[in-house]
Amino acid sequence: MKLRLLLGAILIVAVLYVLNRWLNETPRYLAGVPSTGTPVGGEVRETFVVGFLPVTCHLTCPVTSWVTQHSTSGTRFQSQKFTDFPSMKEALIARKIDATFMNAPLAPKLVMDGVPVKIVYLGHRDGTAVVVGTNSPIRTFEDLRGKVVAIPGRFSNQNIFLHRTMKQLGMPFDSMSIKELPPPEHPSSLASGAIDAYIIGEPHAAKAEMDGYGRVLLQMRDAWPQFISCVLVVRQELIDQRPELVHELVRGIAASGEWLDADREAGAQHRRDAALVASNKAFYNQPKALLEFVLLKDVTRVSYTNLLPPKHDFDEIMDLAVELGILPRRIPFEDYVDTRFAPDLETVDLGLDRLPAIETLEKP
Repeated sequence: MKLRLLLGAILIVAVLYVLNRWLNETPRYLAGVPSTGTPVGGEVRETFVVGFLPVTCHLTCPVTSWVTQHSTSGTRFQSQKFTDFPSMKEALIARKIDATFMNAPLAPKLVMDGVPVKIVYLGHRDGTAVVVGTNSPIRTFEDLRGKVVAIPGRFSNQNIFLHRTMKQLGMPFDSMSIKELPPPEHPSSLASGAIDAYIIGEPHAAKAEMDGYGRVLLQMRDAWPQFISCVLVVRQELIDQRPELVHELVRGIAASGEWLDADREAGAQHRRDAALVASNKAFYNQPKALLEFVLLKDVTRVSYTNLLPPKHDFDEIMDLAVELGILPRRIPFEDYVDTRFAPDLETVDLGLDRLPAIETLEKP
C-alpha cells in the first residue's frame, strides 16, 4: 500500500513538473492574454514576439514593432534581436519564438528536418553587397579566385549567389575559400586581413565603406536583380491555430515595407525616421549615420516592396541549393511557402507620415 502511494506521489510530481515546464516554455498566443502594458483606453492587448537580426533586410520588423508599440489597438509585435542565424534557428525549433526573419534557404532545410515552418512573406529585395578592401587588387568577381570570402551561413542566398556566379563564369566551386561568419564580424575580419572579401546584408557592407577600409565590388541589385536574402517564417502550429494573428503580422510587415518605399524618391523622410528608430538600443543599437548611409545615399540599394514570395524565384533557389549540396533534395514550393496571408497591397497603408513618438528620439 505504501509503495502504491509512493509511486502515485512520484507520478503526480512528474506530471506537475512536465506541466510547469510546458506552461513556462511553450509560447501560447491566446486572445485576451495581456501584454506587458495596458493602453490608455484600458483595452487588454496581446503581445507576439518576432525574431530578427540587426540588418536592414529585417528593417520592417522594428518598424512594425515601433508602430504597434505606440498604437492603442491590435497586437503588439515585439521584436527580439539575435546576432546570428544558428541561435535564431534553435529558438524557432524550441518554440521560444514562433515567427522570425531568416535566410531563405534555411526555411526549406528546417522543413526537411521535420520542423513545421512556412515562409509567409519576404523581408526585402536586394540589400546585399560583396565587399573587398579599399586598396585590394580585386576588381572583378573572377579576381576572387584563391581568396577567402566570408558568408553569413551555409544556408544563405549569399552562399548560393557565389556558387551561381562561379557556375555562370565557368569557375570551379573550389575557386575560393568560403568561410562562415556571423554578420557583425564581417567588417572587422576584413579590416584585420583575416578575409579578403565578404558578402552580407546591410548595413555591414556599408560599415566598411564608411570607415574607409572597404569598397563595394558588387551590389546584388546589379548582380542578381530582385535578390532575396531573408524571409518571414512562422511555425505551422501558429498558422493552424491562429491564422488571424499571422494575417495581422504579415499585413503589418507589408504596410511597413510599403511605407518605407513610399517617399524614397521624394526626400525619403520615412527612411530617416526608420533609421532613427532602428538605431535605438532596443533594436539595432547601431549609429544612425550608418543606417542613413544605407537607406538614403542610394535609395535603390535595398527595397521593401514586391514582397510576395514568388514561386519561380524559389524554384531557382531550390534547384541551385540541391545542385550545390546545400539542400539534400528538392521539395515542392507549397511544402515550405504559404502565400495566402500576403495582402492586396492596394489595401495596405500604415496611415501615417512620420512614425509615432518619433519626437522622443529626435535631438533638439
